[in-house]
Amino acid sequence: MKAFILGFKILLKENSRGQRVLITPYDVPASKLIAKLAKHLRENVEAVSPPSWTIGAKTGSHVEKQPQEAGWWYTRCAAMLRKIYVHGPLGIEKLRANYGGGKRHGSMPRHTSKAGGSTIRKAMQQLETAGLIEASKPHGRRITKEGKKLLQELAEEVSKELAKQLPELEKYQKGE
Repeated sequence: MKAFILGFKILLKENSRGQRVLITPYDVPASKLIAKLAKHLRENVEAVSPPSWTIGAKTGSHVEKQPQEAGWWYTRCAAMLRKIYVHGPLGIEKLRANYGGGKRHGSMPRHTSKAGGSTIRKAMQQLETAGLIEASKPHGRRITKEGKKLLQELAEEVSKELAKQLPELEKYQKGE
């Protein structure tokens, strides 16, 4: 059984025998999971912290200003960790392309530009130091068992929070 609310899967899944199946990051909204993961990284993981140069740095040549959010480094690290979980081993160049965007050239049309590599490289190094991802040559980096466990636990918490916020979804919470 799968519940679809507002276009995404959010609650517990059951197999054909009616047993509960583990909630994964595929089953919860990405924005909620990334916010929860960023908060967890800020409070509990000492290896992940913004370098001193991030105060005035832009995230790529396609943006005009530096990020305005105070904790943008943790949000970017959380988004990268989720992306590596969902899309398999990823390298820096693939992530640069994913986080890039259109660069303005005045009255000329926009052209695609990659994001800055230093920001992505430093974030991946910190996540690797924390033991959440590991190198998988020649494919890039992949998530470790500790990283999978962390993301699945946080996905479970996000699922329970959504069930509390939307009372009509509590009928899908079985065995609790």
